[in-house]
Amino acid sequence: MELFAFYNVENLFLPDPTPVHRLDPSRSGLKNWDERKYHDKILKIGHVFQLMKEETGVLPCMIGLSEVSGRQVLEDLIKTEPFNSKYGIVHYNSMDERKVDVALLYDLSKVEVLDSEPITFFFEIEDKNPENYDTTRDVLFAKVKFKEEIINVFVTHLPSKRKRDINQPKRNFILKETREKILNIIKKDDEKVILCGDFNENPDEENLLNVLYDDQQNKVLENPFLELYSTGNYSSFHYKSGMLFDQIILSKSFFEEDSVLVFEDAKIFKPEKIRSRSKMYNDRPFRTYAGTRYLGGYSDHFPVFAVLKNRKTN
Repeated sequence: MELFAFYNVENLFLPDPTPVHRLDPSRSGLKNWDERKYHDKILKIGHVFQLMKEETGVLPCMIGLSEVSGRQVLEDLIKTEPFNSKYGIVHYNSMDERKVDVALLYDLSKVEVLDSEPITFFFEIEDKNPENYDTTRDVLFAKVKFKEEIINVFVTHLPSKRKRDINQPKRNFILKETREKILNIIKKDDEKVILCGDFNENPDEENLLNVLYDDQQNKVLENPFLELYSTGNYSSFHYKSGMLFDQIILSKSFFEEDSVLVFEDAKIFKPEKIRSRSKMYNDRPFRTYAGTRYLGGYSDHFPVFAVLKNRKTN
């Protein structure tokens, strides 16, 4: 059995420098984000995957991450238990205004990275000046070799939903471009694809339904999180609403009988230790901050993972 996981780790920034004045804005945007809180969060993220190993028997062979700021936080993370410097990092600094990126961690003993690149998007802003543009988080692409198969991995964190959802056109465009890249891979190379991330949309929304089909309306991808969402399973919450923005979408080849790696299950990982300490909200993630109030938790999202069965050894 193998696991592929994705986790939005909620604002993983290096500690802020001590402000000159108490009213100075912090680099992270967090309140009193110091060395102690940073190291506690690093240990907590590692602990999530230790719990995952205890429950499933294995660590994920690959982990997509979002809301990480720079490579150093990833270097610090893979030194902790249970990674113990046995994981590699694929990461590029994006042009996101908040300086948060996506990344891919991978088990060095199982996965070989053949190629990788950031896919960057630029958007015009209202003043139409060509020198002014808006940016967002990159989509990370990595081509890897795993279990004698080539897998093309896309890790994304699409623009957030805001008031009146002004970012929907950006999400539409990014998903459209990503879909085209995926279709080219499937048509030209007939290789496996995994698209994972925080999509800021639920699995039943139009964008994520459209990405599953090619131009002839043949289904080329499967989203196992669609069924989870339909049965009331969520990875994050906004006020009273449960959401499943965190998803792992796989090419149809993961569902074929003659495949070396075959999809078996999809889960939202939410053991009691990483859930809210409030009795009223015990089904929700134990987050690091609630607004500006430090809670000392793990993240405002639960991680998700897909179980893959290796037919050659199981």
